[in-house]
Amino acid sequence: MCIRTNILSTLTYFDLFNYPLTLAEIKLFSTSVCQTAAWELQLEELILNEEIFRIDDLYTLQNDYNIISRRRRGNLKAKQLLETADKAASFISAFPFVKGIAVSGSLSKNYADDTSDIDFFIITQKNRLWIARTLLHCMKKLSFLFNKQQLFCMNYFIDEAALEIEEQNLYTATEVATLLPVRGITIFDRFYKANTWTRNHLPNHSMRISYVKEINQSYLKAALEFFLDNPLGNMLDNIFMKITGYRWSKKTEQGKLNSRGILMGMKTGKHYAKPDPRHFQVKLLDLFEKRSHHVVHSGKSNKTLADLTTTRSAFFPEA
Repeated sequence: MCIRTNILSTLTYFDLFNYPLTLAEIKLFSTSVCQTAAWELQLEELILNEEIFRIDDLYTLQNDYNIISRRRRGNLKAKQLLETADKAASFISAFPFVKGIAVSGSLSKNYADDTSDIDFFIITQKNRLWIARTLLHCMKKLSFLFNKQQLFCMNYFIDEAALEIEEQNLYTATEVATLLPVRGITIFDRFYKANTWTRNHLPNHSMRISYVKEINQSYLKAALEFFLDNPLGNMLDNIFMKITGYRWSKKTEQGKLNSRGILMGMKTGKHYAKPDPRHFQVKLLDLFEKRSHHVVHSGKSNKTLADLTTTRSAFFPEA
């Protein structure tokens, strides 16, 4: 892929979320290896031809200062919300069989607004995902009583037997690469080693853990895990999986939408519980391919009002 195509495709992907990029971010999320001098020359040529725009230190397909201001506000809000996310993660880590917690969604990309939730990606002990998930979602139900439900959006669960992400594409590579692990340094080291395939999509993005606290291992947590480390625990895990899978399949059949207007659907298995990729993920990638093709060949964005209902004003997981 030539440099021009690569730059335009990278900006197009993030333009789906109205998110302009810095020069460093363009290189970071490029799908080919960057050579700084050549890239900067191509960027200047694209700006000169008005195929892209540089406003302050940000690059975008839209000549609109509003999205620059929006990003600045979102970055500031995210900084504040991440402090709350760390406290919420500490609470979640005290639940049985939780091995690792990472911030995902828009917040993991350093963006938040007044309507943003705190989305979490959770890794559990092998064969105990459904017990952990059930206990955590019972807690979330109680959080509604205190209007704190937005702090505990646990949308994506995997266990130690399914560390490698099944769907391997640009969307999932971006989501994996931008996760912000906050608890469970040991398990996330294993998780990143299991997902080196992301380099096929993002060769300039190095997944590493700078500082992550270890999981909260209290006496109560250890006691509950010991008590359920037997055939009873196996049986309960299977029962919770079947009940949850049935309830979610009914929601999908009934065409229920979540608060973001996306069809509610969950893909379930013994070792994972995650948003059904057929709903948001596939639609987003299809839209990206069409938009990217248009931008690369015409040099202009073709964003329409209809597109804005498919994506959102910021990144979000497809739950």
